[in-house]
Amino acid sequence: MTDFSSAPLSTDKLRLGYGSSVIIPELDLRLAGGQVTSIIGPNGCGKSTLLRALARLLPASRGQIELYGQALHSLHSKEIARRLAILPQGPTAPEGLSVEELVWFGRHPHQGRFPVRRPEDREAVEWALDQTGMRIFAGRLLEALSGGQRQRAWIAMSLAQQTEILLLDEPTTYLDLSHQLEVLHLAQRLNREQGKTVVMVLHDLNQAVRYSDEIIAMKGGEIYAQGPAGQVLTHDLLRDVFGLKGHLLEDPDTGKPYVIPYALTR
Repeated sequence: MTDFSSAPLSTDKLRLGYGSSVIIPELDLRLAGGQVTSIIGPNGCGKSTLLRALARLLPASRGQIELYGQALHSLHSKEIARRLAILPQGPTAPEGLSVEELVWFGRHPHQGRFPVRRPEDREAVEWALDQTGMRIFAGRLLEALSGGQRQRAWIAMSLAQQTEILLLDEPTTYLDLSHQLEVLHLAQRLNREQGKTVVMVLHDLNQAVRYSDEIIAMKGGEIYAQGPAGQVLTHDLLRDVFGLKGHLLEDPDTGKPYVIPYALTR
């Protein structure tokens, strides 16, 4: 039996890039299972590049990624999709697609060569719609939804895959504050109630700390710091990673730090 409490995803001397451009020169990483982990860092540091590689959307130039101890490149695509789901940045779908039709795509990894909609598939789709609060919008076209609703529809599709791991690449981008919190609350609830391992790329430091168990801070394609969310956010990290000065205060609800930036250091 697979030990889901062990590192579900890990890398060894991983090099990633696009063409001749190297984004991540060499990365060793172990992601904690059964937790919410947020990856933070400035633009261009390799956050989204790393997430795409973890989902095998980007091949490694060198090194290896392991999924529960198995080399990711050796696994069949459907096997990966049954264990790991990713919501990339700015996902798009053909016009005229309803929410329910989109969510059904999440069942493809569990179907054979000739897809048949089985009762267990219907149950998974309805569960995903319920978890994201999208059942009332099931028949509505994606283009008729608000930004937050569309994002929840895409998350519902990922949930319909029924994977242990959920990767979210900047899931709050382009959303207003209330919809950002809606998505983050959902991600945290999926972890707490369903035991899913959630890995998110986020830009907002305070949201990353508040909604995560662990933080990975990246700079220049390398890991600057990795650890409990309440310990990673420091004055040194603000200065070295983001070039910022800020006041670090205590969140009265969580006891974790939050930052009020007030100046650039460079």
